Amino acid sequence: MSVYVFTGPTISASEASRELEAVYLPPAAEGDVYRVTLKRPQAIGIIDGYFQSVPTVRHKEILWAMTRGIHVFGSASIGALRAAELAAFGMEGVGTIFEFYRDGVLEDDDEVAIAHGPPESGFLAGSEAMVNIRQTLQKANQVGIISTELQAALERIGKELFYPDRNYPLLLRYAFERGLPKAQLDQLRQWLPENRVNQKHRDAAAMLRLMRQRLAQGLKPKSVAYSFEHTSTWEAAWRQSGELRFDSNAEASVITLEPLLDELRLEGDHYRQHSLMALERFFAIREAERLGMTVGDEHRRKTEIAFRRERGLQDAGEVERWMNANDLNNHQFDALMMDEARVRWVHQSAQFASVSCLPEQLRLSGDYPRLVARAVAKDRLLESLGLKNPCLEDANLTENQLLRWYFEELLRRPVPGDANSYARNLGFASNDAFRRALLKEYLYRRFEHQRKQMIEPTS
Repeated sequence: MSVYVFTGPTISASEASRELEAVYLPPAAEGDVYRVTLKRPQAIGIIDGYFQSVPTVRHKEILWAMTRGIHVFGSASIGALRAAELAAFGMEGVGTIFEFYRDGVLEDDDEVAIAHGPPESGFLAGSEAMVNIRQTLQKANQVGIISTELQAALERIGKELFYPDRNYPLLLRYAFERGLPKAQLDQLRQWLPENRVNQKHRDAAAMLRLMRQRLAQGLKPKSVAYSFEHTSTWEAAWRQSGELRFDSNAEASVITLEPLLDELRLEGDHYRQHSLMALERFFAIREAERLGMTVGDEHRRKTEIAFRRERGLQDAGEVERWMNANDLNNHQFDALMMDEARVRWVHQSAQFASVSCLPEQLRLSGDYPRLVARAVAKDRLLESLGLKNPCLEDANLTENQLLRWYFEELLRRPVPGDANSYARNLGFASNDAFRRALLKEYLYRRFEHQRKQMIEPTS
């Protein structure tokens, strides 16, 4: 199970974890949902979020998360607001506060806004939410503590207060100063400590319980009916968002994209090479999705086997170390393998088309003259020696010796566990075609070396 929840003053992470096993993060700010989406969770829960001190979470982050198959739930605070605004697009709101916003009973952001302390304090609340005050006063009216008229008057006073200043002692003080019924206010003061309503907390707990139930029932990937638009504003936003990382103590930090790209750019041509490969990967995944390609368990398993073999990741410990070095958890690694299966499927399906474009690419890169000259020279030399279609006996090698020569001596890397898979991934028509190419290369190098030795002058 992979779930991330943004919370803070409404319900502490320790209390929330008793309702739902999840990764709990501080209140959501701009870019946070985007970064969590990169982790490929099953679900995201939004309870608390920043309002004024930093830019708040964007609607488009949530929309994008849902297009990636992630269920997004909201309740209690900024989560309820965003859920009401995006309910038509599939965000799932939970609780009374969400319903108030959805139905137009509440409209203002300040109804759920409060002042709170820093993370070190556990986001200790420094004021009372107006929505909690409303629910508390309604309850007091229903049980006969205050009249309907006094309820309305107290709500007006609370609404006039700036949200960081809202609290019951100040509310009652202003009520006494305005000459509102003293007897009722005294009753309310005595009643409040044991009976005040924390609607935000109730809604947050309800959302966590619902998420737990939905996950236990088996949460299929989210599907949406809208098409996500990659606008220039969105592109700029995600470039600034970066990625969420967790250290060995499970402390979250953010690494933005630009510093990472700067390190790559400083390596010169590697930046362009990786950019082209990333672009190819982007379009391959999108093409697989467009064609409705699905990755079954067996397909995903075979992809992982090939992936691990190519990188020499033989056992679970090596895989875990690779994942840690690349900031991936098990769920993200699984998602990576799913995408890798899509990419390989598209590569195989479009192999003819891509090969037909390679001469143009080689001309653009400047490699065409060198490779053509070498191919012609190799064919002429081997044909002159009667070795146009050589066999292992012509080289006096076994197949294993040929593979070791190529991988260990030429490429300076171990022989892959599955040379046939390696050949297929390089686009060779068959295993025989791969070995024939190796034989030609071996013989060409050997005879070319002999030829050069014969024509070199001696002293």
